[in-house]
Amino acid sequence: MKVLLVPALALVLGACGGPSGDGQPFKASPEQIARGKYLARAADCAACHTAPDGPAMAGGVPLESPFGALYGSNITPDPEHGIGKWSADDFYRAVHDGSAPGSRQLYPAMPYTSYRGMPREDVDAIYAYLMSLPPVKQANKEADLHFPYNMRFGVVFWKLLFLKDELPNSSQGSSPQWLRGRYLGNVLGHCGECHTPRGKLGQMNLGESLKGAPMGRWMAPDITPAGLAARGWTEADVRQFMKTGVAPQGSAFSEMHLVVKLSTQYLTDDDLGALARYTMGDKAPPPEPVKADATADQRLGSGRQIYLNACAGCHGRDGDGRPHVAVAMAGNATLRQPDAHNLIVSILDGVPAQEFPGLERMQDMPAFGHQYTDAELADLANYLRVRFAGLAADVQADTVKKLR
Repeated sequence: MKVLLVPALALVLGACGGPSGDGQPFKASPEQIARGKYLARAADCAACHTAPDGPAMAGGVPLESPFGALYGSNITPDPEHGIGKWSADDFYRAVHDGSAPGSRQLYPAMPYTSYRGMPREDVDAIYAYLMSLPPVKQANKEADLHFPYNMRFGVVFWKLLFLKDELPNSSQGSSPQWLRGRYLGNVLGHCGECHTPRGKLGQMNLGESLKGAPMGRWMAPDITPAGLAARGWTEADVRQFMKTGVAPQGSAFSEMHLVVKLSTQYLTDDDLGALARYTMGDKAPPPEPVKADATADQRLGSGRQIYLNACAGCHGRDGDGRPHVAVAMAGNATLRQPDAHNLIVSILDGVPAQEFPGLERMQDMPAFGHQYTDAELADLANYLRVRFAGLAADVQADTVKKLR
């Protein structure tokens, strides 16, 4: 087996490599680097560390939070701005403990709260891959956080309170496939970081694991087995969605679109199956059938008329959707969410055109916030939820107004 010294490889690329914890050069085979690339994709590192149209892993991605703005850091092997001088032990401590060289505390926007469950060999493989990348001389942006959250030493106390060795399971199972899926979902994929509600200090509320949480303008939905089954999801649908970004329940958008684009589409078939199995559990609850209410056409005439004028051209008169243009309304998981937040925001703001793995794509959905009043958009939302999801017509104009 051919073995490369990562420092020597980095030197060829114009960077400084890192020694191991005992001062010896960190050795990495081509196989380990390839495995590290796979794991880095499974861990969705690019989402926070690669800016749109920017160099790979060079940082600069803005990460908004209730406490202010943070920015993904440069994790290329550049010795000045990246991790070129980090040892494998340094990198492991950052991933496992949230502590960078010099005892610099990392804010938990870096999901070491989930990555903590990663075994050393996987962390070393990711380190080997990162150290094989071209170094990028791009300075990091300092976090712009409100007081007192800008006092980085406070993270030490935060970790004492909230850093756990293991996260709770969101489904039940014991099969080898379920166990592998738990690692992919709880640790590498860090699903809970977006889908679990958070407390006042930014900690995950582990008693409500994966039950949905605010995510900027959107709401990350409930992805527990019960929550998914209530919106019609099956294990096969989840697997298809993670691979392609499109399923009978609709297409990925916003942050989830990036997850599919940068991460889950690259998982092996076995790992996709394992992730879907863990998501739904070894004994998945049966999907609830769609309770569409065709009487909405007569009862909610105002909303239907707006749908025909503004939506039917793409989504179809009867909500069937159009391939490669717009998703179907019938059975759409966004419509079936108990809270209409995401539906209202998508109507107000629109959704940009999206490309998916393979040749699949969806055209952009225009924003309608400037065309209709709050009351009219509430009528539209109520019609959609009743007609295609069988939910109550309980969206109020004030709800739309608050989300503008």
